[in-house]
Amino acid sequence: MSSPPRLRFRSALFAPGNQLGVLQKLPRSRPDLAILDLEDAVPDNPDAKQQARNVAMEAQTWLSVHHPEQAVYLRLNAVHSPYFVGDLAALTPTLVGVVLPKLERVAELEEAVAQFKARGLKHLQIMAGLETVAGVENAAELLQGPGKGAVTSVYFGAEDYVADLGGVRTEAGLEVLYPRSRVAMLARLAGVAAFDIVVTKLRDDDAFFQDAQLGRSLGYGGKLCIHPAQVALAHEVFSPSPEEIKRAWALLAAYEEGQQEGRGVIAFEGQMVDAPMLVRARAVLASAEVEA
Repeated sequence: MSSPPRLRFRSALFAPGNQLGVLQKLPRSRPDLAILDLEDAVPDNPDAKQQARNVAMEAQTWLSVHHPEQAVYLRLNAVHSPYFVGDLAALTPTLVGVVLPKLERVAELEEAVAQFKARGLKHLQIMAGLETVAGVENAAELLQGPGKGAVTSVYFGAEDYVADLGGVRTEAGLEVLYPRSRVAMLARLAGVAAFDIVVTKLRDDDAFFQDAQLGRSLGYGGKLCIHPAQVALAHEVFSPSPEEIKRAWALLAAYEEGQQEGRGVIAFEGQMVDAPMLVRARAVLASAEVEA
């Protein structure tokens, strides 16, 4: 069985579950999570879904042998879809977790958990896809209500959300600012990892970088990736830079010095240092896996 992934995720790279060669290449870009996709990346018909299940099972075995260090998830079809039950046969003990797309209700989450337990797969971590109007609306109940503890990470799916809403996707992205922020906020309250939206421009590094920076500013800790080249960009954005780490150390040192001198409030780089600044500095060092 693969080792559990780190608690801090920066990238989740998807690949079509019906393309063995592509799945075998997933570890090359070193994503924090590699996700074999049985849902959107596979044609919507029974034969194609079954073929993808067979290929995904073979890929799981191959990856566990050749890349045991790689955390692998399997994205199933939605619990309420006609393919979900059939997808369960593609689950193997080598998986670290599963992705439940278009999750909308606690009953769906409970059904999935029961199915995993019945197959002796209680260890599976669950990533919830909040990508419909109902899913975003019910996110608090899924993450903090009866479903609390079952979900270990979430992602917001902007494209499916806008399609479900009947809205229009724009470059500015104002149509998804509220749900995008809501998912990040509720993930923080629940203490689960949160992955930001997909950038569909595959060869536009600037677009991905800018969108990832916005996601980080909204509170996301990582990014969904649909191309290997996006992984390194996600790691750059969602990891503190050397400058950020240096500044955090300096701020905390200045604060500690002020405390020793009996000063309750200090100035640092022309700014008054208050509690939120200290929390942010400690968070930067924590995300860099540095003790402070």
